[in-house]
Amino acid sequence: MALKTRITELLGIEHPVVQGGMMWVGRAEMAAAVSNAGGLGILTALTQPTPDELRREIDRCRSMTDKPFGVNLTILPSVSPPPYAEYRQAIIDSGIKIVETAGYKPQEHVDHFKEHDIIVLHKCTAVRHALSAERMGVDVISIDGFECAGHPGEDDIPGLILIPAAADKVKIPMLASGGIGDGRGLAAALALGADGINMGTRFCATKEAPIHEDVKRFLVENDERATNLIFRQFRNTGRVARNSVSEEVVQIGNRPGAEFAEVQPLVSGTKGRTALETGDLDAGLIWAGQIQGLIHDIPSCADLVARIVADAEEIIADRLAQMRA
Repeated sequence: MALKTRITELLGIEHPVVQGGMMWVGRAEMAAAVSNAGGLGILTALTQPTPDELRREIDRCRSMTDKPFGVNLTILPSVSPPPYAEYRQAIIDSGIKIVETAGYKPQEHVDHFKEHDIIVLHKCTAVRHALSAERMGVDVISIDGFECAGHPGEDDIPGLILIPAAADKVKIPMLASGGIGDGRGLAAALALGADGINMGTRFCATKEAPIHEDVKRFLVENDERATNLIFRQFRNTGRVARNSVSEEVVQIGNRPGAEFAEVQPLVSGTKGRTALETGDLDAGLIWAGQIQGLIHDIPSCADLVARIVADAEEIIADRLAQMRA
């Protein structure tokens, strides 16, 4: 059987598997490998230091795959925000047809992308946010459960509840994200009402992921308990792998009256980049989800996607069908 869904039809991909945007990880090597495997690879725009560098990275990705791929643009509140409009224009000028958006008040960006007939996937952590994005005109919702890496929101609703709750109300195609890394997760996501899956942490532990081998082994060796929730007191919760840096951030954050300035030197993006690129596991934050507990190897993207789809097909066609017999 083939897993054909609204996601595969809309995005023009073989399998309903999407690689979400990841800072410092969503480079051409990663996106091209996922797209060549039949899924949808996604470049992370802000990993590139300038809009012109993003244009060059898009060109580099095109030299590595002739399959569809997208670009992530995450909009976050900042004292010194990057030139989002310029990155947006670089995406449009480069002829990208699929964009993943996330973050704060994306209406301006969604409107501009839609003016150029670009398919917009928007990441949400709550049903109310998903319905707002649907009204905004996005084409696909990526609904992130509490298990996910990155920012899971402040409601703490796990995927087993959040995915079907969103599916009950959202009419456009939907991706399930957070805590998914194998065929069981894909089969479950489809059963819960999603049209496909979006994975981040699992794709970090692949041969093509442009991060240090020690980080990949770290993800394999960790279990599902090996994450920390940081920034809770600042209403900007983030889930990261447990290391000495995230432990210190949690300890500081638990102090009465703690302010973000106290942890800011520890959580800079450049330090996280150093950890990923050098393999120094205590150089900075390493963003990872609870799916670490289900990562047991470091395959190629092609092998991973094929295995996920084959296992999901077996679960749907054999195990579940036999239960009805």
